[in-house]
Amino acid sequence: MDIFRKCFEYEDARRAREMGFYPYFRPISSGQLPRVEMDGHKIVMMGSNSYLGLTMHPEVKRAAAEALEMYGTGCSGSRFLNGTLEIHVELERELAEFMGKEKALVFTTGFFANLGTISGLAGRSDRIFIDAMNHASIIDGCRLSFGKIVKYQHNDAADLEEKLKATEAGIGKLIVTDGVFSMEGDVADLPALVRLKKAYGARLMVDDAHGIGVMGEHGRGTGEHYGLESDIDIVMGTFSKSFASVGGFIASDEPVIEYLMHHSRALIFSASLPPSAVATVRAALRVLRDHPEMRTKLWANTRAMKKGLEELGFQTGPTQTPIIPIIVGADVTSFQMCKALEKEGVFVNPVISPAVPPGKALIRVSLMATHEMEDIEFALEKFEVVGRRLGLIGERVRG
Repeated sequence: MDIFRKCFEYEDARRAREMGFYPYFRPISSGQLPRVEMDGHKIVMMGSNSYLGLTMHPEVKRAAAEALEMYGTGCSGSRFLNGTLEIHVELERELAEFMGKEKALVFTTGFFANLGTISGLAGRSDRIFIDAMNHASIIDGCRLSFGKIVKYQHNDAADLEEKLKATEAGIGKLIVTDGVFSMEGDVADLPALVRLKKAYGARLMVDDAHGIGVMGEHGRGTGEHYGLESDIDIVMGTFSKSFASVGGFIASDEPVIEYLMHHSRALIFSASLPPSAVATVRAALRVLRDHPEMRTKLWANTRAMKKGLEELGFQTGPTQTPIIPIIVGADVTSFQMCKALEKEGVFVNPVISPAVPPGKALIRVSLMATHEMEDIEFALEKFEVVGRRLGLIGERVRG
């Protein structure tokens, strides 16, 4: 049988395009601003992960340009060999200091940070306990490891405890969870996970891709939010959200980082992060530390958008973050709503199974610190129009 047969028989995307519902790979002609340009029109961006809006910040762009001029476009090798620049080491020192950990390690992507850490740590005699709603990079990191994967129900400490109890003695145990779950915006129950990791001799790794820069008094993520930073053994973060670039990192004890520097295949066999990206992250970290008012604005925008959507009658689920899900039910409804909102001037993201359970498709809205109230009011007006058209909400009772 031809291995390409599945490719020739794949029709889903073509059918969605023909029906006018295809919502992916949409070209944007401007930076990640509150209003972006698409097909020659301005559209309110409600689907970006640039929570602090730093991708167009003058200080951040200037740092990237200066690094490009000084170091060129790339390193032409892996960190392990010729691809480590002084600025990589400086960034790792700054990240470790910011996160309150002994040492940090930078990867070329956030996906690689999870992939390389989990597969590098877990061996044949180890168990990896993962939340059922964890990010795909965690799942793939587990699959590439030699450890046994044990999945527990979403944010269900009781189910996790049953599985920990059933683990035989002498087994290495790693609990891995998202800090902020990226589809529905809810937060991991870290107090319960910390209690269980201590009770059963496990280690705890938190993927805080959507938490760092957003959660906690200083933006250090869900660990700071709960006051449990010292109880997290490995924290992972990405640079493609609040840090306005691309890449990822982990922060942990020095022996853990040292081991992964010499055993993580995703680190050793991939080219290192380009110098302009490194400089971008360093500048974004400075802005994050120096301007807490940006997080204050982000949370004000989040509260306004969530309140407005709920007053219109939309179901926003369990979110506790600037990620606001709007539960619409059927996958096709998610596609219809996404495209209808785009035509009305609002960019959002559709989320369907298996990213969410069947019948629980949603529209994912995410706020930025750079949104103004006029952006939020415009978006809410269009949500009302499209929501009524699709029968998701009724007529609003006006006083």
